Amino acid sequence: MKVVVNKRAWLVAVGSLVLLAGCNSFKKKNLEPPTPLEKHFKATVQVSKVWSARIGDGPGISGVRLRPTVVDGVLYADSTDGKIAAFDAATGKKLWEKSSRTKGWFGWGDKKRPDALYAGGPAVAGDLLVVGTLDGHVYGMNAKDGGPRWEADLVSEVVAAPAISGDLVIARTQDGRIYGLDAATGKRRWVYDQGNVPTLSLRGNGVPLAANGVIFVGSDDGKLVALRQDNGEKLWEQKLANGEGRTDIERLDDADGAILLDGSTLYGAAYHGNLTAIDGPSGRPLWSHPFSTYTALATGGNAVYGVDDQGVVWAFDRSGGADMWKNDKLKYRWLTGPAVQGNYVVVGDMYGYVHWLQTGDGALAARVRLSKKAIQAQPLVVGDTVYVEDVKGHIGAYRLGAH
Repeated sequence: MKVVVNKRAWLVAVGSLVLLAGCNSFKKKNLEPPTPLEKHFKATVQVSKVWSARIGDGPGISGVRLRPTVVDGVLYADSTDGKIAAFDAATGKKLWEKSSRTKGWFGWGDKKRPDALYAGGPAVAGDLLVVGTLDGHVYGMNAKDGGPRWEADLVSEVVAAPAISGDLVIARTQDGRIYGLDAATGKRRWVYDQGNVPTLSLRGNGVPLAANGVIFVGSDDGKLVALRQDNGEKLWEQKLANGEGRTDIERLDDADGAILLDGSTLYGAAYHGNLTAIDGPSGRPLWSHPFSTYTALATGGNAVYGVDDQGVVWAFDRSGGADMWKNDKLKYRWLTGPAVQGNYVVVGDMYGYVHWLQTGDGALAARVRLSKKAIQAQPLVVGDTVYVEDVKGHIGAYRLGAH
């Protein structure tokens, strides 16, 4: 049986990070205290909150990283207590909301609990919205109003957002399988089984990346895998981590961040592994740099940005992987994956703060507090706005201006 470890629930003494989700006590031995924020910090860029809203109770203590998505000026968000909604991305006005707390919305369930424990997604393309659940379903809905279209039963948890590519929905489950589903009906076309899934794994999966007829995913055993989109056949795989160590904890090497594609070059990283640049068509590694992370990466300009497993923010040269800078002033604040907003890198932390760092040298430039709850999902940048969501479903939209 596969044992899943919450990334926010780690024992620092045996691995690196162990924080119980929702627990902010550092009195016990071997728990590293968060780096205090500078009391007399002076921002060098102005941050304006454009709007704020809330979607249900967010992911709560489920450990999943619910991240909204924006398509054609509409922001879509969901929560594990059965809420899904659409907002005007510019103003935050709610356009529609659906709740699965009704008897048999999709023909099953009762009034005592949500019929759908949303956890993976949402993803939107055209008029189709798809979302996965903690109880192993993927639902297809109308993006315009949230009306139901189809459902697919995949047995295991779907904690990563599905991907939509043409007439195919690609969904991955916590048991190591990748599914190709018909976008019109939800019918299963193919399934790829990872096979030997480690008995101990970090909680979470990276979102599948579909490009040029190929699907790229990071695996629970530290590999980047390329699959044919039409039939799910494996084209190649490349190691991002070696899985070495004396204990199961030390051998944890999940590649749970989203795979990035820039032209024909892929960038991926793994826990207890490496940041690696790979030639997409051939799977040949271009360069590799030791780097342990459990979050997503970001690219901007000539840099790849990442947050390591201790909360240090790094910038690496895209062409060769050399260190450009690092900032440890947010260490042990258990940061989200980074996003790039103009000339700044944006991260959220375990205490509800959002931080901006200069892309040039990594210096802290601004911070605001969304709430007093943890931010686990990577911020989302669309145009000149960054959207941030915490574990209780609070969403904030922010823009930058001259100081």
